Amino acid sequence: MTHTDRVDVHVGMAGIDTAKWWVFALLGVVFLAMAAFVFGHLMLASIASALLFGAALAVGGAFQVAHAFWARSWSGFVLSLLFGLLYLVGGVYLMSNPEITSVALTLVIAAMLIASGLFRLLLAYRLWPLGGPMLVLSGLIAVLVGLVIFVKWPASGMIVLGLCLGIDLMFFGLFWLMLGLAMKPARA
Repeated sequence: MTHTDRVDVHVGMAGIDTAKWWVFALLGVVFLAMAAFVFGHLMLASIASALLFGAALAVGGAFQVAHAFWARSWSGFVLSLLFGLLYLVGGVYLMSNPEITSVALTLVIAAMLIASGLFRLLLAYRLWPLGGPMLVLSGLIAVLVGLVIFVKWPASGMIVLGLCLGIDLMFFGLFWLMLGLAMKPARA
């Protein structure tokens, strides 16, 4: 079975009309264009990400407060109300200070990368025959990226969120573009 046959089988199983391959490829191009825009405006993307994070907390908090009053007879009313207010106030504060939010979130990302990298290094020892070398590489990269962010912090806080968003958009766009091109019928 050739690669093209395997793609056709998987695409057919997913119920995708291969005649519309270009729609998938176009989606990939759109995501790649968004990634290019983000890479060109890292600070703006970082601030927008921080604003979105704050907005998500505020909206979640508002719903938690509403839930507390809708279920007032519940024994957890006070805790539900306090958590909702904490999220709501915290979200509004984060939205009112997106630069500080971006810098603080970057510090959390750096710490998570280092911890995750160290965990992958430990896990690589246990899973060596099942891909340990790739886990070592992945762990080392995560630790190094986390350390670079820490060393450049707080200045890195104004670009890291945007950079993460740009990288995510780029790889998601590449996925869609590659899927669309893989579905494209071969010319006879």
